[in-house]
Amino acid sequence: MPVGPVGTYLVALTARSSWRVGACAALGIASADGIYALVAAVAGSALAPVLEPVVVPLRWASVVVLLALAVSGAVRAVRRYRAHRLTGITQELPVGALKAYVGLLGMTLLSPMTVIYFAALVLGGANSMTAGERAVFVAAAFVASASWQLLLAGGGALLGRMLTGHLGRLVTALGSSVVIAVLALRLVA
Repeated sequence: MPVGPVGTYLVALTARSSWRVGACAALGIASADGIYALVAAVAGSALAPVLEPVVVPLRWASVVVLLALAVSGAVRAVRRYRAHRLTGITQELPVGALKAYVGLLGMTLLSPMTVIYFAALVLGGANSMTAGERAVFVAAAFVASASWQLLLAGGGALLGRMLTGHLGRLVTALGSSVVIAVLALRLVA
C-alpha cells in the first residue's frame, strides 16, 4: 500500500502526540474508507453521472487543503522550535483523540485519491454484486484500511519515541510537510 498525504500526516501526528491519538486518527481514515465503500456498494453505477463532473474540481480542492495543511504544519514546527530556543519551554496544545478522529475522517473524505479509488469502483459497476458480496466488500474495505492505518500509526509512535528532542520534532514536522506538499502536487501533475 502506498503512503499518501493523509497517511504521512497520520504518521507525523502520531509521532508528535501519542499512540492513542494516532489510533483514533487511523480509525477516522478507516471510517472514511468504509463510508466510501458503502456508498460504492449501495449506490453503484447510479452515482457515475454525478461523480464524473466533480472529480477534477474535488481533486483541486483537496490539493489546496493538503498544501494548506503542509504549510501550516511547517510554520507551526518552525515557531515551536524557535519558541523553545528562546524560552526553553514548549507550550503545544495536545490533540485529543476525538479531534484526531474527526479531523482525519474529514481529511480522508476530501482526499482525492480516496474519492478517485471508490469512484472507479462505482464507475466500474460495483452494482453487479449481490447484497452479501456488498456487505463483505464494505467490511473488508474497513478492516483492510484500519489494519494498514493502525500499522502506520504504530510506526509514527515508534518514530515519536526515537525523535523526542526539539530538533528531531522540527525535522520530522518539516519532512512530513514537504512529503505532504509533494504528494498533493503529484495529484494534479
